[in-house]
Formats: sequence, C-alpha cells, structure tokens
Amino acid sequence: MQIKRLDPGPFQLKDQVVSINRVTKVVKGGKNLSFSALVVVGDPEQGVVGFATGKAKEVPSAIRKGIEAAKKNLRKIPRYQNTIPHKVLGHYGAGQVLLKPASEGTGVIAGGPVRAILQAAGVQNVVAKSLGTTNPHNVIRATMEALGQLRERKLPAETPGAAAEEPPSR
Repeated sequence: MQIKRLDPGPFQLKDQVVSINRVTKVVKGGKNLSFSALVVVGDPEQGVVGFATGKAKEVPSAIRKGIEAAKKNLRKIPRYQNTIPHKVLGHYGAGQVLLKPASEGTGVIAGGPVRAILQAAGVQNVVAKSLGTTNPHNVIRATMEALGQLRERKLPAETPGAAAEEPPSR
C-alpha cells in the first residue's frame, strides 16, 4: 500500500515527545552513550499526524532529529465529526490497539502513546485499548496501522438516495 506523502509546509504542526531512551554501544574503548527519542507531530485542525525516532549524543538533538523525520512521515486521518468513522483493530509486532468511536463529550480515553497520536490527529472523542505489548514503538506503529485502516464515512444527508428513502413506518 503506497501512502501519499504530505508536504509539512501548510500545516500548523505541534510536536510531542512520547519516549526518550538512553542507549549504549559497547566498543573497544568502553561504552558510547547516546539517546533515542520517539516523537509524534500533528495538526489537530487538519487531521494530519506522523511519528519518527531521532538518535543523537544529546537529548535535544535527538528530539530535533525525530521532529524533522516525523514531518517527512505525515499521514491524513479520516474523521467523522469529532471521532473516528468506525471501530478498528491495528496490529504491529506483539502490539495491538483497539480504537472505538465515542459520543460527543467522551474525550480521548487512551493511554500514553495512543493518546499522543490521537490528540495530534485531532480526534476528540474516542475510546482506545492497548492490548499486548507496552513497548511505545510497537504501540505507536499499531495505532498508525489502525488509523490507516479507517475509511471515510459521510454524513447521512451526503449519501446519495438518503433523501429519497424514508424510514419504514410502523
């Protein structure tokens, strides 16, 4: 499945750091210390979201690299009013994420990485459950995979033939 790349220029992107990991590489002279940052960027108004990891010797550099990489990885998320169009289950590795549409006023009921993605995408009412692993990398990828399965849903007045059909009377 080929995903169309979006240009980050016209969007008002907000970034959020999901996790920072200290990693070491053992070499002949000892241990090389560096940092890995998992970052989510998105424009809630436009329903655009992306994620990436950045690696560097210092934390701010890793975050900056992650943000730049995430801007190249943006994806448009279909929304229906202030929620998602339908229920969906995303898988990645040992991670599974279940997303269910919710009524107005529910808010984003989700944990850590899933919440970051959904808020960055501008989804205001949704119930999410993370199943399986708690590894933020796999959970984010499973969430993005679930959001990629979403299909547009039209308002009842927009569907062809909706005005012609009347509900059966009892």
